[in-house]
Amino acid sequence: MQALAVVLFPVLLMLFALAMERVESRLSRLSVREQEVEDFLSRAGHEDVATLAREGFPHALARLHRRRRNSGVEHVVEDSPLDADARRAS
Repeated sequence: MQALAVVLFPVLLMLFALAMERVESRLSRLSVREQEVEDFLSRAGHEDVATLAREGFPHALARLHRRRRNSGVEHVVEDSPLDADARRAS
């Protein structure tokens, strides 16, 4: 029994480390910089804040960037990679 524990413990520890690495890489992809938060807060309107409350910061930031890129025109555009990451994270 002890020999089995000696053999399985390193394997389980390695699998746990690999799983945590995947979690960390997903979180780092979805993280935002402080400058982006400040930019969002300084330029966000009512609709952006509603999106933030409803869908989270990555999606609200992507919507703000789309709106700025489209010069205020409200129409449906293709999803950015940030939108896809936000959907996968939720």
